Formats: sequence, structure tokens, C-alpha cells
Amino acid sequence: MIRQLNVYEAVQRRLKVVFDTFEYVYVSFSGGKDSGVLLNMCIDYLRRNAPGRKLGVMHMDYEVQYRDTTDYVARTLAANRDVLEVYHCCVPFKVPTCTSMYQPYWRPWEKDKRDLWVRPMPEGCLTEADFGFYTPELWDYDFQYLFMPWLMRRKGCANICALVGIRTQESYNRWRTIHSTKNYNHLYHYRWTHKYDNHSYSAYPLYDWRISDIWTAYGRFGWDYNRLYDLYHQAGVPLGSQRVASPFISQALPSLALYRAIDPDMWGRMLGRVNGVNFAGIYGKTTAMGWKSIKCPPGFSWKKYMYFLLDTLPEHVRRNYLRKLDVSIKFWRERGGCLADETIERLRQAGVEFTIGGQSAYHTPKKPVRMEYIDDIDIPEFKEIPTYKRMCICIMKNDHACKYMGFALTKQEKEKRDRVLEKYKSLQHGR
Repeated sequence: MIRQLNVYEAVQRRLKVVFDTFEYVYVSFSGGKDSGVLLNMCIDYLRRNAPGRKLGVMHMDYEVQYRDTTDYVARTLAANRDVLEVYHCCVPFKVPTCTSMYQPYWRPWEKDKRDLWVRPMPEGCLTEADFGFYTPELWDYDFQYLFMPWLMRRKGCANICALVGIRTQESYNRWRTIHSTKNYNHLYHYRWTHKYDNHSYSAYPLYDWRISDIWTAYGRFGWDYNRLYDLYHQAGVPLGSQRVASPFISQALPSLALYRAIDPDMWGRMLGRVNGVNFAGIYGKTTAMGWKSIKCPPGFSWKKYMYFLLDTLPEHVRRNYLRKLDVSIKFWRERGGCLADETIERLRQAGVEFTIGGQSAYHTPKKPVRMEYIDDIDIPEFKEIPTYKRMCICIMKNDHACKYMGFALTKQEKEKRDRVLEKYKSLQHGR
């Protein structure tokens, strides 16, 4: 009888594959529980199996974070100087914010806002001047994407791998990152790896870990951890909701006000740093910002209410939402969204007009359904159906990217990122 590997043993095998294959490896370290476990496992692996070999650590410092996170990152990096090569990045890339209807993004460490920084810039960090690919148009996700070829060129290595501590248990999007077969090639047959080009990959060794595995590892091996999680626990935050992330993104808004209780000094500084923080902290869990069960005002349809909300916004913000709405309407008319048979039957029972196309181009048993936007629908798959109510929720959440509607990068955004990446790859390989 073959003994099944436990999750720790499985990661050890994955790390062996990574370190045996790639000349240089680095960990993306946020200061959260998952990236902390991954970093500690890599450090322990190298000390046992490859003494003298260095491990890169890329830390994107978003300026605004709990002091406990800052302290934990500093402690961890200082305690392992013998193994680590640290790339502490303090760069004014664009970061999404959902605290303001006027401001779709903010910039950490923006030079013109130095007087408003919530804390001094750390010594020895890398700034925009250190990255030849930096432009003011880069978002934080662009920076992560372009950091790899930059580091590969800096190290002069033949190949490189970025280790990322995401787990599929945390969200559907993270599950999709690992399991999607679209646009990805893998290292050998390993699904937990993604190929960028022939020289660079990313890997997710913890993808199948559960939150109980994470905390068991900290306890069993006695690793240091971010004490912020103790405070989360004391505040009654469920384990699954305890995350270290930018406080201004939509997922963080319901817990934004915790800063006031956990780190009041930081909270005071945040109020003057990003527009709308106080309002979001007060109303982040309420219908005022699209949470819980919102209701259409009397005398309005959801479509009319959407245009009413849009009329209250600055012109450039209004145009952004209308562009995304136009794209979505065209998509559902011409291509259609993939829906399960059960969902299609519920649409039919609700009297919604639609047509079913042929076989979907996506790897799914779902069928492509073409339909017009409708006002609202009361079915379990509400988030999958194009409704004006969903658009209203995006506006109320200040969700400028319309992630609630399922939007990803636009074609123009992808093309811009790809152009910058290709240009930098050309420099890297001397073409």
C-alpha cells in the first residue's frame, strides 16, 4: 500500500523540483500568513539541502499597513540575512482604491505627497529610479509582472522562478489561477506552475494547503508570525477573513475600520492620505457602499437608478463606468456568457429572453447564453447574470474596475503591459 504524502511532504518535493530546475528563485513576501509559511519553508529547505545558496525575497511595500506587519517583515528579513537577498520595493505604482468615487487609484510613496506619507521610507529600499521599466502608468500588478525579467537581467541568470504563497481555498479567483488551462503552459506536468516564457516561471507550492495547515506549520516549527493575527482573533475576525492586504481594495473595506481600534495612530495618518477613508471606514459594511441587501429607491428601476448614480459622479469616472457597461452589453449580445443548465432553466422560468449559442470556446460544460441586460433577477446565480442592479452595486462600492461584474484587464491594458514586457525582454536578452 502506497502511503499518501501529507501537505508538508508534498511541498518539500515541489521545492526540490523548483530549486533543482531554476538557477535563481525568489519568494513574493507580503508579510501575511501564507507567504510567511512559504518563505520559512524555503529557508529551511536551503539550509538543509543547499547551504550557501541564496534565496531572493521580493517585498512590495504599500506604505499603508499595520505596524505589526511592518515589524514582522523587518524581523523576518533581519533574522535570515545569511540566506536572503532582499528586494524591498517602495514604488509609486497605481493601486486600486474603492474608498472614493473620485479617486480610482492612489500611489504609495508618491514623491509629491511626501508630507502625507504615513511612515518614513525604509532604509536600503528600491525606488522607482532602480527599475528601468517603471512608468507612471504602471499598476501594482504590472510591476509584479515586470519585476521577474528585471531581476533575471540583474542576476544574469539563465532562468528564474517566482514562488507565490496563494492557496486555492481562499477564493474562486485563486482556484482559477491554479487550475485554469487557458493561456498557461506548465513546467513539465506540474499544474502548480505557470510559464511566462522559456526562461521564467511562477510556482504555487502551497496551492492545496488549508488554513489549518498554515497555522499547524507555525505551531509545529515555532516560526515567527505576524502578531496582527492575534489582534484579528481578539477582535472576533473569522480565520478565513484575516488577511494582510492593501486596506483600500474592495475586499478590505468591510474591515477597514479595524485600523481605528488596532492601530489608531496609523488610522489617523490614513485619513489624510487617501480620499474617502473615513466614510468607507464608517459605512464599509452597509448598504451605503453596496454591501448587504441594497434596495432600489421608490419610483426607480435599477436602470434608471444606475444613470442617477452616474450623474452624481465626476465626468471621467462616469465615462469609465459607461465604457465598461458598453463592453459588457456587447459581450452578452454577441458572444454570451457561459451558464450551467440549471441557471439556464431558472432564466427560462423567470421569463427572460435569451438564445443559446453553439459550443463554447472555453473548457467548460456550460453553454454560451446571449441576452440583453435585465433590470434584476432573484436567483442564486445573480452574480452571473447581466443586470443593471449589479452595475449599481459596482458604482456604490466605488469598484472602478468593475471586478464585481467579473471584469479583468481590458484589451488595451493587456496590450500596454505586453508592450512594456516585450521591450524589457529584448533588453534582457540583448536583442
